[in-house]
Amino acid sequence: MAVFEKVVIANRGEIALRILRACHAMGIKTVALHSTVDRNLKHVGMADESVCIGPAPGTDSYLNVPAIIAATEVTDAVAVHPGYGFLAENADFAERVEESGFVFIGPKPETIRLMGDKVSAIKAMKAAGVPCVPGSDGPLGEDAAECIRIARDIGYPVIIKAAGGGGGRGMRVVHTEAHLMNAIAMTRQEAGTAFGDSTVYMEKYLENPRHIEIQVMADRHGNAIHLGERDCSMQRRHQKVLEEAPAPGISEDQRKRIGSVCVEACKRIGYRGAGTFEFLYDDGRFYFIEMNTRIQVEHPVTERITGVDLIKEQILMAAGEPLSYAQKDIRFQGHAIECRINAEDPETFMPCPGSVDAFHAPGGPGVRVDTHIYDGYRIPPNYDSMIGKLIGYGENRDVAIARLRVALDEMVLRGVKTNVPLHQWILRDRGFLESGQNIHYLEKRIEERAGQSK
Repeated sequence: MAVFEKVVIANRGEIALRILRACHAMGIKTVALHSTVDRNLKHVGMADESVCIGPAPGTDSYLNVPAIIAATEVTDAVAVHPGYGFLAENADFAERVEESGFVFIGPKPETIRLMGDKVSAIKAMKAAGVPCVPGSDGPLGEDAAECIRIARDIGYPVIIKAAGGGGGRGMRVVHTEAHLMNAIAMTRQEAGTAFGDSTVYMEKYLENPRHIEIQVMADRHGNAIHLGERDCSMQRRHQKVLEEAPAPGISEDQRKRIGSVCVEACKRIGYRGAGTFEFLYDDGRFYFIEMNTRIQVEHPVTERITGVDLIKEQILMAAGEPLSYAQKDIRFQGHAIECRINAEDPETFMPCPGSVDAFHAPGGPGVRVDTHIYDGYRIPPNYDSMIGKLIGYGENRDVAIARLRVALDEMVLRGVKTNVPLHQWILRDRGFLESGQNIHYLEKRIEERAGQSK
């Protein structure tokens, strides 16, 4: 007996296909929602039913809440899985789903709302004993003297952040007092325009941190576990390029300590489902920056080193089932690295939509490919440029890197430009091979490389 009879997949691309595979393996029927331009997506053809919810622009389809609710109703589905992106962390959407009598496969709306506002999230985490970056402990007011005092107490450089920001947007670094008030005013204005909320706050700017995140799972029965950490420090313009687990240089004792803190925080806020605590890691210390209340793009590396199917667990917990694992059951084995494959120019990073003339997915021991593309598939210009993920696994980091190199060389993808050459270069870069680089490392190396090629 399936936990849900039928689930709506309110997303597209590789994550939609990943959700469909998990549902079908569990005996659950699926409804694929799609835009007019996405009718040829692989998961749409594989789903038990499909419903077109609007034209190509995301605002008219994948962000169209009334259309999604209506499609769920007419297909007699009982639950909605939002994947990541689009409406996955939209508390109002989660609320509408539940008010309409369906199950939202994710946290409670109030939890999404709490953690979606950076100010309230930091306040909640401090109360739960999670280490946070020194900061203003709340929104910045209009009093210039008070803002200056806070910055002096924290110590320059500081960073001004939008409370509703994310994905690298709504942030401004300030190195001197002379630029502080102007930076606050500009960030407020940008935040109001971009996020509909002009609230901003201040934190100490850590100049050379790593980005380490902790995967957690929690059920509605008060059980919670962590599944270790991922290193997401290889970034360009605050966007992750490559992720790995476990994080190089993090000891078993550190993992247990920060993992336990995150588990207790989940219990304190009544968290439900899959989630990720994101930290800046500097000089041996963790500093909380935000919590993602959804499945992450990089979840496969955690699945590979733990053997836990995170999507399956999401579905089971949403159905009211207790966690399938206790903390003592989680064993970390080997090393996994994920390369995000984007349809973009590897030099200019401009998106390159178009027709896939030929595609061959690499294989071999320890190689996993999550993608929705196929020969003849046309990549539309309307959405994010990520078209797949290539994951390499080995008994240690060196083996995982070696297997990824072979897999990247084996991959055939003709018709559009991709960032495969960038990943081939990263996996041979001396600094990456040494591991433990900070979040600015990759961007600096890319700039150096561009300068050398001129």
